Amino acid sequence: MTDQPSPGSSPTTTDVLVVGAGPTGLLLAGDLAAAGLSVTLVERRPQETSNLTRAFAVHARTLEMLDARGLADELISKGEIIRSLQLFGRLALDLGRLRSRFPYLLVTPQYEVEGVLERRARSASVDFRYGTELVGLHQDADSVTAEVRTGDHTPTSLRARYLVGTDGVRSAVREALGLPFPGTAVIRSIVLADVRLTEEPETLLSVRGNGEAFTVIASFGDGWYRVMGWNRNRQVPDTAPVDLDEVREITRAALGTDLGMHDARWISRFHSDERQAPSYRTGRVFLAGDAAHVHSPAGGQGMNTGIQDAANLSWKLAAVLRGHAPASLLDSYESERHPVGAAVLRSSGALIRLAMAHTPFQRAARSVCTRLLSTVRPASAKAIAMVSGIGISYPAGRGAHHLTGKRAPDLHLAEGRLHTLLREGSPILVTPAGRTPELPAHVISAHWSGTRHTSLLVRPDGYIAWASEKQHTAGDLAPLLGR
Repeated sequence: MTDQPSPGSSPTTTDVLVVGAGPTGLLLAGDLAAAGLSVTLVERRPQETSNLTRAFAVHARTLEMLDARGLADELISKGEIIRSLQLFGRLALDLGRLRSRFPYLLVTPQYEVEGVLERRARSASVDFRYGTELVGLHQDADSVTAEVRTGDHTPTSLRARYLVGTDGVRSAVREALGLPFPGTAVIRSIVLADVRLTEEPETLLSVRGNGEAFTVIASFGDGWYRVMGWNRNRQVPDTAPVDLDEVREITRAALGTDLGMHDARWISRFHSDERQAPSYRTGRVFLAGDAAHVHSPAGGQGMNTGIQDAANLSWKLAAVLRGHAPASLLDSYESERHPVGAAVLRSSGALIRLAMAHTPFQRAARSVCTRLLSTVRPASAKAIAMVSGIGISYPAGRGAHHLTGKRAPDLHLAEGRLHTLLREGSPILVTPAGRTPELPAHVISAHWSGTRHTSLLVRPDGYIAWASEKQHTAGDLAPLLGR
């Protein structure tokens, strides 16, 4: 429950309290702490290292964001690179066409992603508190107070200037705010397993379905394979027992063979919802990741969308808390990310429905879509760009330069790669060679290595905030940088 009590006398104990230590919360907390802010991260689960995970796909845009934090190369060394997506047995999407330093999909367990993000957060002095559950919160004009309970049921309060809920689909933060989570279950009784295989699949990642069943098989690159499957004729509750024989049966029904799977280290059953919170912000409290939106696993966009939520919010919180931007900047988090969450719900929902196609009409529609994506290059390029995150952009104001709101690629500048410069967590003003306007201390100056005359202001999350073909003086740029 959220109310508006009178301001208390308790001091603010931290700048930002992050609830939930999944990939979204870890990246957010690490960014804020790296910016010099005090950050406390609470997690209901005890601290432990697990080899069990649902997410396994890291898309190109997420790799770019990790590269801008010096983490991509380490993570890539732990995973398997997929350069083509095989869908429905006939459709191959060439990821090599992506205009990115990472023109592929990286298959690696979620715990590897969490590992690199947690080490970064710890090195930046994030205060981790595992075994700590949020049970309530209230906020006033200046701060948020969270009521938490530790593993021994000891109640305590934590006070922060802002709070971010990154605590998943059953978000205690969202419930404490009283926000609804409207939507429906799009698919039930999905089975997941990590197994060994006697026979290697034809491709490192493939999706096969025949109307009665579908299966996804992905290689982790270390001898383990992730298998995800669904059988139309076995729709049971999540609590129903599941064993390797059921996984084998589903795989044979969809693929024609179970590839000799054996030695499962993890088997689970779950259902997938399509839900989105109507608002990502209530006063000084924000939602990100699965706490704000959840959708089908098709396309592997869940963890990626959450990480990109965090990258969008972190620099804005840091700019406001460090006095570099007005508090109104925080309004843009919801206006930019809520439409992205809705778009991911639509695209992942379309993919899962194509995989589940059963009636003659549905199968005909899938054939049309497959043919379109196979033969019309602009259509397949747009699909690849959206699923990978490369094609995501944000609205620009009327009369803005056509680059405004677009993702900035990893530009090769006179001072080095853009992603390397972004590791400072600051905005970057790119100007033609020989021009270095006087800038605020928190803005980095960079120059084109060639003869290009466009000036760009790149946000810390790698999106272009402003662009111009004109020559500008320091006086011209002052109002822009002040905003």
